[in-house]
Amino acid sequence: MASIALPPIQSFFKHFIKSQFRTTYKPPPASTNLSGQTTIITGSNSGIGLEAARVLLGFHLSHLIIAVRSIEKGENVATQLRKAYPKAKIDVWALDMLSYESIQAFTQKCATLQRLDTVILNAGMSNMKFEINPSTKHEQTFQVNYISTTLLAILLLPILKAKSPPNVPGRLTIVASAMGWQAAMPNRDAVPIFPTFDDPKGWNITSSAERYSATKLMVLMLVLRLGNMVEAEDVIINAVEPGLVGGTGLNRSAPGSLQLLMKIMTALTARTMQQGAWTYADAAVVKGKETHGSFVVNWTIYPFASLMYTAEGKRIMDQIWKETMSELEFAGVQEILASISRNH
Repeated sequence: MASIALPPIQSFFKHFIKSQFRTTYKPPPASTNLSGQTTIITGSNSGIGLEAARVLLGFHLSHLIIAVRSIEKGENVATQLRKAYPKAKIDVWALDMLSYESIQAFTQKCATLQRLDTVILNAGMSNMKFEINPSTKHEQTFQVNYISTTLLAILLLPILKAKSPPNVPGRLTIVASAMGWQAAMPNRDAVPIFPTFDDPKGWNITSSAERYSATKLMVLMLVLRLGNMVEAEDVIINAVEPGLVGGTGLNRSAPGSLQLLMKIMTALTARTMQQGAWTYADAAVVKGKETHGSFVVNWTIYPFASLMYTAEGKRIMDQIWKETMSELEFAGVQEILASISRNH
């Protein structure tokens, strides 16, 4: 894929300063027309996901599916959107990223759609507290950001391939983060590696931040892997980095002192919600096959994390993938991937 050949980012801090203060923000071209299209955005009852819904509806999106854990909260925002965009069909579907059963039921419902053009996997979390997901026994940030996102992505791939118009690839955009560039992954030598994410030993604010970074690094690994397995002519798969955006509530579980620090940083450097949503729209509906299997940052293709360019990184990616396939074996993920693989 294109971005694996690019030199890795050497300084996250320099990138952050340049991105937040010097980037030219780009709304979708005025000529963008999504008439007739169907889009799913997960976690879109608030934050960038909701704003992305507004942006796409503003370009005449015909059918929006708001995929959220709380139907009540989803319907509250859907009511507002229906008033603002009366020509669009706006549905609210249940999706709990902490439940394998919910993810499977959701994708089964997606398979009943007559058409599906674009999916933006926006749902994610950054839990400052160590909490185990009761149904899967995995730590929640790890569960939502990586394992459940992987399951949902794989289950959606054949649907996107089948439900997009003839000779037009479906689109799958997964929200990543430049924080993945700086993931230290101190558990990188563990075999197996999954149990180390579920160990509460030594958990603190620093380790919770590292956990978030590591899960976003694993999302980049996922996008590279899927990009190499699936043809861009079938489904264009990419990752997008929205930058630091104000008002997302991502760090709402942080202690008061950290929240205060984040508020100050946000006030000084953050992008607006609309600017963050523009990054989603750019990766999901504006850019084309050139972004397949790549990481889109600041409206262009950027490199993956430096670890992914090394022999050690490739070993870690293979180990994580092996454990991922084992974890999700119940859903037939290997058979699904084999059925749509470029080597099929």
